[in-house]
Amino acid sequence: MSLLRLEHLTRRFGGLTAVDNVSLTVEPGGVTAIIGPNGAGKTTLFNLISGAIAPTEGRVFLDDREITGKPPEQIAALGLVRTFQLVQLFRDLTVLENVKVGTHLHTRGGLISALFRTAGARREEQKVEERALELLEFVGLASHAETRAAVLPYGQQRLLEIARALAARPRLLALDEPAAGLNTEESRGLSAMIRRVADQGIKVLLIEHDMNLVMNTADQIAVLDFGRHIATGTPDEIRKDPAVLRAYLGEKEASHA
Repeated sequence: MSLLRLEHLTRRFGGLTAVDNVSLTVEPGGVTAIIGPNGAGKTTLFNLISGAIAPTEGRVFLDDREITGKPPEQIAALGLVRTFQLVQLFRDLTVLENVKVGTHLHTRGGLISALFRTAGARREEQKVEERALELLEFVGLASHAETRAAVLPYGQQRLLEIARALAARPRLLALDEPAAGLNTEESRGLSAMIRRVADQGIKVLLIEHDMNLVMNTADQIAVLDFGRHIATGTPDEIRKDPAVLRAYLGEKEASHA
């Protein structure tokens, strides 16, 4: 059974077709990357998958359950959690508080228990904090738990956003340009962390321009060009695919590749 299935997914903005009849199956486990030249429709596809925008045509399934048009918070509660191309943190909260926010989809306590600090609420709060600290340890930010998120270096803010997403217990973690703004060393560390996430049984769906990171991290790569799905394969297969070479290099250069 596929984890994520897209059927003839299309999104038009006026006369522009940003995603054009894309059908794609994403299996459980490992890392799948979605790549393509600038303007290929990658982020629009992520927005359709995560519920940020609705498709013009087509359907999206998670575990064979249709999620087309559901709001993002419902899709996240079903196990598909995403990050964004631009870091979106609660900048005035601490690093630890940011990660604790990510647990809200799975906490049971309501307003009354929170106000009156019931025993159940205190136990739940303790579990939330323990889990948040575990995730900060996982991404290498445990020593910054009490630091305000706004003062973290950009690369660490990226890691914090991933930790917060993991706090929501995803089965599919969708990362939109996680290496944007990172230096070479930070990108290598990010690649290793993504593999560790996948090793825990969480499927990672990755949009990324850093081809070194993609080729060294992904098990499967799907390629978009002008909104169309033109190829799927392993990194070695994608490197040699004529349609992919044409999309990235142009017809003349691809013929000499």
